Formats: sequence, structure tokens, C-alpha cells
Amino acid sequence: QVHLVESGGGSVQSGGSLRLSCAASRYTFSSYCMGWFRQAPGKEREGVATIEGDGTINYADSVKGRFTVSLDYVKDTLYLQMNSLKPEDTAMYYCAARLSRGGDCSGSWQYWGQGTQVTVSS
Repeated sequence: QVHLVESGGGSVQSGGSLRLSCAASRYTFSSYCMGWFRQAPGKEREGVATIEGDGTINYADSVKGRFTVSLDYVKDTLYLQMNSLKPEDTAMYYCAARLSRGGDCSGSWQYWGQGTQVTVSS
């Protein structure tokens, strides 16, 4: 069982920055691939940044160049650094984990955190 807890959300003005954290159960990163997702009111959940088994990071086109994901294996924490925030980045942000089978992370996202709210005002 994997437990994920997000934090770091808040309200910022356009152009500001936030860093989200996702504290994971110990050793999660050795067996699971991680990702950040978001869901705005009335919209479907979308992938923001996902990490593949070979370490490749895929960013949504809308956040490329502004958001950076990183892993801290010592602290078992996933981060999402968000810079140059825009009002359209307003959403509930979730981290998620899916099993890595020998580096193959093509399965479904099995575990989700409770989310942290990000609100960007113009």
C-alpha cells in the first residue's frame, strides 16, 4: 500500500511561484513511477508531469518551461516547482503512483493523494 500526501498549495498572483510536495510511503520511488496531475472545476483531470521508468519526464505542453518535477529519494518526497504561474493553472493538484515492472510504467495510476489547491489570480 502506498500513501501519498500533497502539500504546498495556496493562492498566488499571476507570475508567482509555488512548490508542491508529495510525501510518499518509504521506498515508494524504488517500485513506482510518479506523476503530478491537476483538475480544474468543470474540467477533466489532466497530466502535468509524469516520470517514466527510465527517468524520462513528460510535461504537458501548457507547463513546459515553467514547471519542474523532482524526486528526493532520501526524504521520499516528490516535488513540483511551478514558476510563472498563470490563472489557467488554477486547479486541484494531485500526485499519483503506478507500479514499475522492470522499468515499464505503462499501467494504470493506482494510488492518489488527496490533492492540494492552487489558485492563481490575475
